[in-house]
Amino acid sequence: MTMPVFIADTGHTVGLILLAAQLWLLLVLLGRLMPGYSRRPPITPRTTPRTDTTVTVMVTTLNEVNRVGPCLEGLMQQQAPLLEVLVIDSRSTDGTRELVEAAAVRDPRIRLVTDDPLPPGWVGKVWALENGLRHAQGDWVLGIDADTVPAPGLVGAVIDAVEQDGYDVASFSPQFRDQTPAERFVQPAMLCTLVYRCGAAGATQPPPDRVLANGQCFIARRDLLLEYGGYSCARNSWCDDVTLARHLAANGARVGFLDGSKIIQVRSYASLAEMWREWGRSFDLKDATPMWRRWLDVALVWAVQGLPLPVLLVMGTLIAAGTVNPLSSPDAILWRALLLVNGSALFIRLFMLWALRGCYAERGLSFWFSWLADLAASWRLTLSTARRPKAWRGRSFESLAAS
Repeated sequence: MTMPVFIADTGHTVGLILLAAQLWLLLVLLGRLMPGYSRRPPITPRTTPRTDTTVTVMVTTLNEVNRVGPCLEGLMQQQAPLLEVLVIDSRSTDGTRELVEAAAVRDPRIRLVTDDPLPPGWVGKVWALENGLRHAQGDWVLGIDADTVPAPGLVGAVIDAVEQDGYDVASFSPQFRDQTPAERFVQPAMLCTLVYRCGAAGATQPPPDRVLANGQCFIARRDLLLEYGGYSCARNSWCDDVTLARHLAANGARVGFLDGSKIIQVRSYASLAEMWREWGRSFDLKDATPMWRRWLDVALVWAVQGLPLPVLLVMGTLIAAGTVNPLSSPDAILWRALLLVNGSALFIRLFMLWALRGCYAERGLSFWFSWLADLAASWRLTLSTARRPKAWRGRSFESLAAS
């Protein structure tokens, strides 16, 4: 066999394998995205109080003096059914405790709680939530992250939402704000991988092993949490929100994931480098998803998000150079099929920009061109899947990383 024939045969085989994989995974993606067309619209704030139930808000902190202020200000604007705000602090040394104590003077619903020393095998945030649950008095427990800004009417809105749809547990996706142009270029591509893997917020409830959750705004019935062991099922999880939600869903709880972009905002990171490092810590959902499925999700993201643009660029270059003719070459059918599949995948990806626009308070050109960062997002997901993290925001967990 001559070298040109060998190269042609090899290229044909590679093309067939790529086409088969992309076509299959594109059909899988369409099956996940279709329920999103009838998804529930974003939750809106409730402007009037409710007195028929009670809610305990729990905020975990460790050296959050530069983040927690706007969160507490937002919580102080909440009406009933908010009963209390427990700030569970892990012995901060930067002034966080003093800030919380000052807020408690202004609003007696705020109470500072110091969690017990971290036991082996627990992630710090999850241990803090477990400690907070022991002190909570509300019918519902609502976890709010310190770097979020709750809108007035958030607490009433989440209760309205869970009762309207009969949820026992629900979490809400935020709106991202104050991001740099560099973050708005990369982070939407990373967010898109979550939608591709788990479906859209507000869509039909998926099977328990595909439930998605967001710990930045996570509500559950307190008696249900206590019945199923509190937060202990997620004690060593880097994606504790998803681990807990899937655990409760597997035990029969009705779990929702809804669009909260109108009730809560978040500014999590100070730079693109921090976002790249910290977002990548858990967004592969390693502790809530079997390894084989995580790698299948990696393959899906590469096939329908990371590769379509490069494949189309390579094919366009070869066609423009006259190297191949997709209309009359021996592999014309294969070439046209690859063009169709990759063109369809790119079209879906561009449509996702429009679907995700409400998740960002500011957009600009960097957001609208974020699809050009899909290769970077696919690579970050691969790294996250392959590696076990060792730390998060100053907390070191060497024993968990080794497990």
